[in-house]
Amino acid sequence: MPIPGVTAAVVSAAWTGYASPMTDDTDKAPLTELLTVRDWLRFATSRFRAAGLTFGHGTASALDEAAFLVLETLHLPIDQLEPWLDARLTTPERASVLDIIERRIATRKPASYLTGTAYIQGLRFVVDERVIVPRSFIGELIATGRLDEMLSQAPSQVLDLCTGSGCLAILAALRFPDARVDAVELSRGAIEVAHNNIRDHGVGDRVSVLPGDLLAPVAGRRYDLIIANPPYVAAAEVVAFTPEYAAEPVMAHIGGSDGLDLVRRILAEAGNHLESAGALVMEIGTGRAIIEAEYPHLPFLWLDTETSEGEVLMIGAAELSDQKPGRRKPARN
Repeated sequence: MPIPGVTAAVVSAAWTGYASPMTDDTDKAPLTELLTVRDWLRFATSRFRAAGLTFGHGTASALDEAAFLVLETLHLPIDQLEPWLDARLTTPERASVLDIIERRIATRKPASYLTGTAYIQGLRFVVDERVIVPRSFIGELIATGRLDEMLSQAPSQVLDLCTGSGCLAILAALRFPDARVDAVELSRGAIEVAHNNIRDHGVGDRVSVLPGDLLAPVAGRRYDLIIANPPYVAAAEVVAFTPEYAAEPVMAHIGGSDGLDLVRRILAEAGNHLESAGALVMEIGTGRAIIEAEYPHLPFLWLDTETSEGEVLMIGAAELSDQKPGRRKPARN
């Protein structure tokens, strides 16, 4: 599928506060000296490393980030680098690639905010600064079918909490074609982005976005599967964010003093919204030790992915409904 160009809104946001570094002939040298995709990958990687950029919004290194930005800017498949390495760029293409490389450095915004796109398991989602750049480990569990193996049956009713861009709700709808999916989100801006992605992926007849706080919008409803990727970053860590992470909505990150306030709320309430054979799957970041210490009676199953270990928990409805007053250990100060 062709990758559309950057939207006007994204371009405008990306250019806010940005002054072009192209001031003399020396600065313009890349436009005449760098000819191929390979040349531009090397140049971008060097520039990103020298600038000390932070990665983690879908890419893990300067080279990965360079590949994403170059291929996306040239409207090439982002998972096919080899065929294009020695392809020569036209003059306008070189100008576009240089521009986005320099904007990435000058603005320190995640690459996806500059391109207006993000990918999970090969699927393209439209994003902007109203939503966190999608990168949940749960996406891999859904798209690869690993989650299917752990469920007693294919779910017919799915709930996605803190849906953000709507990516996990969409992945669930595509994986389970007979299921209806409710996607809950508190941010009005994120809801608008989610609606756009749901429309683009053609699942609007089965995915509903519900505005509100966690489980409040689904009072009285029960599901076969609840997936959740709530904010789980400690307040002190949010304060110390690098510019890339600070560019994302704070409410999509901050989870209280130890990062796990919303995780605790979901654990306390999810059992009331699961069918008897249902399950909760939730990403909690690096809080495994804290959660296991606070809930010693809950037999969490930890689901590892290609790039994570012990950051996604799974627990059944029966175990959640067995929580009794006094069994949870108090949170540590």
